[in-house]
Amino acid sequence: MEAILSLIGVYALKVIVAIAIFVIGKRLARFAVNLLVKIMEKAKVDQTLVKFLDNVLYTVALVAIALASLGQLGIETTSFIAILGAAGLAVGLAFKDSLSNVGSGIMIILFRPFKVGDFVQTAGEMGIVQEISIFHTIMKTTDNKVVIIPNSKITSDNITNFTGEDTRRCDFVFGVSYSDDIRLVKETLKEIINQDSRVLQDPEPLVAVSELGNSSVDFTVRAWVKTEDFWNFRFDIIEKVKLTFDEKGISIPFPQMDIYYKQKD
Repeated sequence: MEAILSLIGVYALKVIVAIAIFVIGKRLARFAVNLLVKIMEKAKVDQTLVKFLDNVLYTVALVAIALASLGQLGIETTSFIAILGAAGLAVGLAFKDSLSNVGSGIMIILFRPFKVGDFVQTAGEMGIVQEISIFHTIMKTTDNKVVIIPNSKITSDNITNFTGEDTRRCDFVFGVSYSDDIRLVKETLKEIINQDSRVLQDPEPLVAVSELGNSSVDFTVRAWVKTEDFWNFRFDIIEKVKLTFDEKGISIPFPQMDIYYKQKD
């Protein structure tokens, strides 16, 4: 009888220790994860990644604590670890595309090739980034369509961020007739560019003859503007150049075809 009571006492002690390990371990895990979250928030890590890591790390810690508690009870945990490993492998194979999106989402959030509000081109789509999540990125196109792109497609493709910098260079090519005075054309283009208040003077705008084409003398015009002014500036300059050229009698060549008919007697 005493041996049975002694055995019960020993096992009861193990149960108490196992419960203590789980309770204390759970609190320590929560404390450690919260501390890591605060460090990431101070480092201004994206909130999406912070929440994701918070859940993953806490879950992993709970599994480790549960295994430690079971080990304290004398339960063989090797089989549990093997089962978890096999289950993890099966889940990984079943959801390999989703896990690929998760990994890509973490890369996008960490390396920040773009952020919410940027105008980008990637995965065959172009638009303004509305949301970046762990699994996908949501973009709104210029014609107001909402496009949901899996993150793995983004990281495996080129990414062009049109609004990643504060300034952009706007390039134009204007062709004029060989009969026009190129000095007048050059001076006219300089006036048009310099009169626009959106043009930045550093770097300095460029107006130069770039090519003597088959039917035109081509002028290259380069001007730096703020990124938010880029498209309005481009449209305005093209219109202004056409109107000014018309006023000054400067011609813009266009393809022509002369057809001659020969009448037979």
